Amino acid sequence: MTPKQAWVLALASLASFMMALDSLVVTTALSTIRQDLTASLEALEWTVNAYNLTFAVLLLTGAALGDRFGRRRMFVGGLAVFTVASVACALSPNIGSLIASRALQGVGAAMVLPLSLTLISAMFPPRQRGKAMGLYLGITGLATFGGPFVGGVIAEGLAWQWIFWLNLPLGLIVIMLTARRVDESVGPNNRFDLGGVVLVTLGAFGIVWGLVRGNAAGWSSAEVLGALVLGVALVVAFVLWEQRTKAPMLPMRFFRVRAFATANPANFTVFASLYGTLFFLAQYFQTVHGEGPLGAGLRLMPWTATLMVCAPIAGALADRYGERVFVVGGLLLQTIGTGWLAMVADTDTGYLELLPALIIGGIGLTMAMPAAQKSVVGAVQPQEIGQASGAFMMLRIFGGVFGVAVAVAVFASVGGYASPEEFSEGFAAAMGAVSALAFIGMLVALGIPAKRPAAMPTPPQPTGAAIRNTASAETTGR
Repeated sequence: MTPKQAWVLALASLASFMMALDSLVVTTALSTIRQDLTASLEALEWTVNAYNLTFAVLLLTGAALGDRFGRRRMFVGGLAVFTVASVACALSPNIGSLIASRALQGVGAAMVLPLSLTLISAMFPPRQRGKAMGLYLGITGLATFGGPFVGGVIAEGLAWQWIFWLNLPLGLIVIMLTARRVDESVGPNNRFDLGGVVLVTLGAFGIVWGLVRGNAAGWSSAEVLGALVLGVALVVAFVLWEQRTKAPMLPMRFFRVRAFATANPANFTVFASLYGTLFFLAQYFQTVHGEGPLGAGLRLMPWTATLMVCAPIAGALADRYGERVFVVGGLLLQTIGTGWLAMVADTDTGYLELLPALIIGGIGLTMAMPAAQKSVVGAVQPQEIGQASGAFMMLRIFGGVFGVAVAVAVFASVGGYASPEEFSEGFAAAMGAVSALAFIGMLVALGIPAKRPAAMPTPPQPTGAAIRNTASAETTGR
């Protein structure tokens, strides 16, 4: 790894760590926030969901802006928005201000995360990309799995505002170092696809709104059904638009490549099973085992350990053996781990009885994530990685929202919060649903090519110079 590669990997990973941490860090501090800001239960729900909502619907837009106006420039701009929004969260005088600031955080994260992956993928050649993504995901995953624990530590030891104040020095450091150490780059398009941006943003917003509001408003309500139908219709319109526009933000020809078309939905189920499990697991430790926020967060640490150890190894091995075996094997282990939880979880089940299932599931997830990312970005030309990364990230967040929605719906139909016994019944059913999602993803992942094919060619160019440039880019990619 060259010094320039090391700087790009370190800065992109640190920025991704900040974004991932804030997606979950508030979960164990919600009780403190409720008391301090006199918030209702629905307002607390939106404190979590406002971030994911704007994050998901703007991911493709963030990647498109980076390709058009400069990846480093928009990466730094997104960090600035996220840092300012974090300060606004810490200074929020009421719950409404906190929700609005959390939504603004999601806007910044939507600009940073896809471009962090793009910067890494563009800096590392295919033979090194899997290992780099494994390291990147190891650091990012530490935030994902450690978020509830960190939130509990800060909420009990300091004050909930410090969850957001921590982003100020980190954000400023990453902004300054990125401006000095990372080179500017752009994507292949010199036109901004405004029509595509509007359609995909509104379509994604409708789908995410329906998923988030489904359990509260009712899945058969006019609000939820209308939002889902309108969202799907706009996504279909987006697909038709992208097939006809001269400078698409997401070329539909990507989906004609088997690696891209199968790794994306497989990764969707990876994050659906991850977030569906994580949403209820900390609550299970608190409601059934009687642990506090810190104790529940501590019991999630085996996931963190497996991610830090296994993700870099799995990413490096994927470079040698191909992506399919790791995505399929990882989802199989997650199916076994969550199925184990569904069978043994009860009011008298000890932590040591659950620990093997946690470790098995954690290893599975960390096997699948870097391999799926490598498969997606390896299916396109280097100059098109930004567009592919945006689609990959958006589907990842959608997977998380979908996984939580499914797990909550199943939980509500079987259990509840009235007693530990009732919660345990709902938790077991929810883990069964999560296991089914992972199994479906494993079946989809069987379609990933055993060995990554050569990068797909770009469409023929009308001029000799353009043809020579395309040939040069293909040679570099090989």
